Amino acid sequence: MATPALRRAQHAAMQSNNAIGVLISPDSPKDKYQSLGHLASWSVSSAKYGFGVECLYDDDPSTFWQSDGPQPHFISLHFPRRVKVQKISMYLDAGLDESYTPNKLCIRAGTTVHDLQDVRMVSFEKPIGWVTFDVLLEADQPDAAHALDLHVLQIVIIGNYLSGKDTHVRGMLVLGPQVVEEEEEHLFPFTSAAFKMHQTIR
Repeated sequence: MATPALRRAQHAAMQSNNAIGVLISPDSPKDKYQSLGHLASWSVSSAKYGFGVECLYDDDPSTFWQSDGPQPHFISLHFPRRVKVQKISMYLDAGLDESYTPNKLCIRAGTTVHDLQDVRMVSFEKPIGWVTFDVLLEADQPDAAHALDLHVLQIVIIGNYLSGKDTHVRGMLVLGPQVVEEEEEHLFPFTSAAFKMHQTIR
């Protein structure tokens, strides 16, 4: 079994083989962004009994969703209101799952399932850890943060490592821009410490 230090070294080595804007890390990015997955209704194109859609959001990388049908495989999220999505993060482990590991994705977005548009293609090689990427990547600004307003998000798995057919995904996060709380502006702000301690209601 690989040590944590060895697995981190593997992550660093594999990043050089992945597409622009794709980050592979052993750490979840959910603390850096606004998590949106709990707002959505999740569905998948197929699932093997005992390895259903709930394994995608149970926050346990030892469990996994396993498809049980022909490619391509779909993960769909339906939001009751429009949300601003910036990143998707999927926990994948090519060391454990081998040919069940996705390596080519298509990201679709829209207001309903009937008007979904392809917004990004993503590919990577033998990932181990959280694979995080922007939903929308502008060719002229590859390093800029781009969020997309949508009601429906769909991740299409169109290829697996070693040309595998069914797929394993051990976790998935849908992330929005981090919310920065602005301080309330006061018409006549206090400047001294003695007055500032009384400016909020206890």
